[in-house]
Amino acid sequence: MKVVAAYLLAVLGGNTSPSADDLNKILACVGAEAEEERLQLLLSEVKGKDITELIASGREKLASVPSGGGGAVAAAAPGAAAAAPAAAESKKEEKVEEKEESDDDMGFSLFD
Repeated sequence: MKVVAAYLLAVLGGNTSPSADDLNKILACVGAEAEEERLQLLLSEVKGKDITELIASGREKLASVPSGGGGAVAAAAPGAAAAAPAAAESKKEEKVEEKEESDDDMGFSLFD
């Protein structure tokens, strides 16, 4: 991921065709290192391609990836799911009680 980020930073900086040395310089600025084979793999995959087209095709691929969640957790722990509404109700009751007490302390209403 850091290699991809360095590549994108180089392109954003105006270098439309960054080399492995360019990416290493960017990574060295933040104290990171990259494996040479990963650098070469990335550079071979993006060689001659427009970055905006690569990003657009990546978005299309990510759109098909399921990103929902929570259903499996709730199914795995039904007792925990039932306990959550009860805890929420008790918190609401506590808040209501606090408001009533603070109104009584003043002795008058601002809008009367």
